[in-house]
Amino acid sequence: MTTMIGIAGSLRRGSYNSALLRAAVELAPAGCIIDIASIREFPLYNADLEAERGIPEAVVALKARIAAADGLLLATPEYNSSIPGVFKNAIDWLSRPPADLPRVFGGKPVGVIGATPGGWGTVLSQTAWLPVLRYLGMRPFFARSLYVSGAGKAFDAEGRLADDELRARLRAYLEQLVAFAAQRTPAG
Repeated sequence: MTTMIGIAGSLRRGSYNSALLRAAVELAPAGCIIDIASIREFPLYNADLEAERGIPEAVVALKARIAAADGLLLATPEYNSSIPGVFKNAIDWLSRPPADLPRVFGGKPVGVIGATPGGWGTVLSQTAWLPVLRYLGMRPFFARSLYVSGAGKAFDAEGRLADDELRARLRAYLEQLVAFAAQRTPAG
């Protein structure tokens, strides 16, 4: 069984990226579980807060889930042509302390998908993730991409993926991502 942790980079209740992750759970290939995690409880990163109180429990819990998983699936919005601040903030917390990077992220396969109401999909946001993923020591999945533009038309009023062509693209993306994750070589 392959376990992927899915994280949406938006806090909005009607988030298209959260809806995209829910569709991924539904369309995951046999033998794969996509476990959706939340970053809602993460405070803004502040080194003083870290020094005074340590790593917040929500961060510690998600780090443990990521470390135990076979891979990571990030569903990223695109704000001002880049990574949303709340999503980058979550990764900043998850990378603390730096000595934990190999245990949590080292060599971990990661896929990045995204949905936006705009016309370009999340091309710039997904590209902006690359230096971050490199720094974390992850193994990005590049064989296929998934950019969802015009997200308001791709999802119905209940947030379900209503576009059949997009469902097929997401299913194919997930099949290849899971195969990529299965090829993971242990770190060290």
